[in-house]
Amino acid sequence: MSANSMNAKVTWVEGMTFVATSGSGHQVVMDGDSPGKAPSPMEMVLMSAGSCASVDVVSILQKAKQNFQRCYCELSGTRADSVPKVFTDIHLEFVVVGTDINEKHVERAVKLSADKYCSVAKMLEASVNITHSYRIESPQQDD
Repeated sequence: MSANSMNAKVTWVEGMTFVATSGSGHQVVMDGDSPGKAPSPMEMVLMSAGSCASVDVVSILQKAKQNFQRCYCELSGTRADSVPKVFTDIHLEFVVVGTDINEKHVERAVKLSADKYCSVAKMLEASVNITHSYRIESPQQDD
């Protein structure tokens, strides 16, 4: 198998519950029922987009030596009304929590993730309207 190829296996468990095993040996449970016992495949797509973009944003902010304690991505997705209920719109909002955060670095990190690095979002943007925003918050007393 080449360095650019991946593989996975999805195994039915019961009902509409499946276990997906990645080629690297990691497992994730998914459920096609709504609500199910685990995330649905479409929820996994949404979470994958947020995870992929977050890796980029955190990596870029770390390289820029930004003093952040937390970074998270809040996602919202809108799906088509009829089958197949594909995503029509996905919005990613990055929240960076820290002190003395330079907004230009956050803006740059989000832009680079959106325009260049996030392979999941780049793949989806051919058919999904993907938008991004960010906000910077100061740590609270209990952070």
